[in-house]
Amino acid sequence: MFDGVIGNQNIQSKLINSVKENKVSHSYMFVGIDGIGKKIIAKQFAKKILCTSNIQEKCDECKSCIEFDSDNHPDFLYIEPDGNSIKIEQIRYLQKKIQEKPIISNKKVYIINDANKMTIEAQNCLLKTLEEPPEYSTIILIGNNESAFLNTIKSRCMIITFRPIEDQLVKEYLEKNYQMMNITSNMLEAFQGSIGKAIILKDKIDEYQQIEKIIEELDKKNIIDIISESELIYKDKDEIMDILEYINIVLLKLAKEKIKFVNCIKIVEETKMRLKQNANYDMSIDNMLLKLWEQVH
Repeated sequence: MFDGVIGNQNIQSKLINSVKENKVSHSYMFVGIDGIGKKIIAKQFAKKILCTSNIQEKCDECKSCIEFDSDNHPDFLYIEPDGNSIKIEQIRYLQKKIQEKPIISNKKVYIINDANKMTIEAQNCLLKTLEEPPEYSTIILIGNNESAFLNTIKSRCMIITFRPIEDQLVKEYLEKNYQMMNITSNMLEAFQGSIGKAIILKDKIDEYQQIEKIIEELDKKNIIDIISESELIYKDKDEIMDILEYINIVLLKLAKEKIKFVNCIKIVEETKMRLKQNANYDMSIDNMLLKLWEQVH
């Protein structure tokens, strides 16, 4: 049922069995970090719930499946943030549509992506539907921050927690689909078990390898060379928080081998804080590199 989805096999099996045994819940909450397949699984789960054939596995041929694949299914609604949040008007629209009886299928499915971005007013509005959902409906909330939901919302959902994908599976996926054959353990840690994050970072592999080399040679080169080789850190302002996070991943590995690298992690964290407070960018990077170099010499 879940074509092309890797990781979280236990969740996939649980959802498949719920459809086979006709034990699909009225409301789910899929939670976990971004980029691990929550949305893909939710959509394929919705497709199977709506399928009108008696085939246990894939159908793809009934009117429901065809309409779903063409993004034209009248019994399915997908909601995502309007700007920075999901607003009460969007939930009121859901409430209006959910009261209408199914047209093609015997069920109706509603997915709210990035549901942790619902305003408090939107959550309270949704609560009314979760308390007394129509018997033919299933609502799936997708989010990366369970604490952002009201306890009353969580108590009315079956919470399914998605785990980061194993490093080996991420590595195999990138090798097979993107021919990335030189992925280091530091890079895998930066991906954080997220295929989505790995795909975003894949085009920056050369830069990350260069950053890794700079940090690993901090105690072997003079400060002039370090600064001159760090041009990409100075120019990549939009990605600086990801870069600094990666620097700390490399430093943490080095600190396990050489104690003098331990305090370097604090220096990077202080730099992140200064940049968040809108300190001068170039001066902050200058200061960080100088302090890192002094710390290991």
